[in-house]
Amino acid sequence: MEPGLGQEAAGPQPAGRGPRIRIRPLRRDRAAVAGEASAAAAKVEHPPPTPDPTAAAFFDVDNTLMRGASIYYFARGLAARKMFGPKDLAKMALGQVYFRVLGAENSDHIDAARELALAFVAGHQVADIVGLCEEIYDDSMAARIWEGTRSLAQQHLDSGQRVWLVTATPVELASIIARRLGFTGALGTVAESVDGVYTGRLVGGLLHGEAKAAAVEALAVREGLDLTRCAAYSDSTNDLPMLRLVGHPAAVNPDTDLRAEARANDWPVHDFRSGRRATMIALPTAAGAGAIAGGIVAGLALRRRHAHARH
Repeated sequence: MEPGLGQEAAGPQPAGRGPRIRIRPLRRDRAAVAGEASAAAAKVEHPPPTPDPTAAAFFDVDNTLMRGASIYYFARGLAARKMFGPKDLAKMALGQVYFRVLGAENSDHIDAARELALAFVAGHQVADIVGLCEEIYDDSMAARIWEGTRSLAQQHLDSGQRVWLVTATPVELASIIARRLGFTGALGTVAESVDGVYTGRLVGGLLHGEAKAAAVEALAVREGLDLTRCAAYSDSTNDLPMLRLVGHPAAVNPDTDLRAEARANDWPVHDFRSGRRATMIALPTAAGAGAIAGGIVAGLALRRRHAHARH
């Protein structure tokens, strides 16, 4: 996986790099812009051997494919490398408990998570972050993949269908997870970059809720997919826009509301947790992970801007 999966901004283009992708006017809905940017940044990793060109499967990551939140493990890996302190990590964990108890995200808490992220992602280049993602996947994430969910994804691959991850996690980390598991690629939150350095802007916004659905729609247009033949898997009601977009939605390790929604609509339900785990308050949770992902990606973008302001 090449570094620098974030969206390139306007400016001189170094020799040998691919064409830049320009985002249309700023008036456009932020979710739509984030979705299109994520689809444009997605890389195809493993084309299926016998393609079924119009069908694909879309998987959420946190608590669907992986136990807990991928961005939390990334943050913990940064803490282990002395990039920020254990108190900051504890604040992130407590914030996720808050999200779980309320069952909804709050914009003030998302903003707070972004501000916290500025303390430990500042000044790093894209290549550095990608390298850390590779290490942290091996150290903290590989053993937390739900084998049941991976088996579901493999069934789609064996049928010649493409498999995409769709997550609020930064696209750099999401793409590494997809590549390591042999999936096609990933849709994730995109931070703008120039010459391998984050510029201080997100492309659109956090890939969450409606933005995930927008990303899937944009990818379907780009790849010629028939969404009525596609499948989507998630654990959270936050992903209902994406689940309702496809012809074959399914719940995996669902929260209470999504389980009820799945039963009401006769969607398949897959629960790979033990009985005890299924009733516990998971930490970190998917809802909290959305806020933390926003913090990480916004931090990647904004800290560079602050560094320029000091010089």
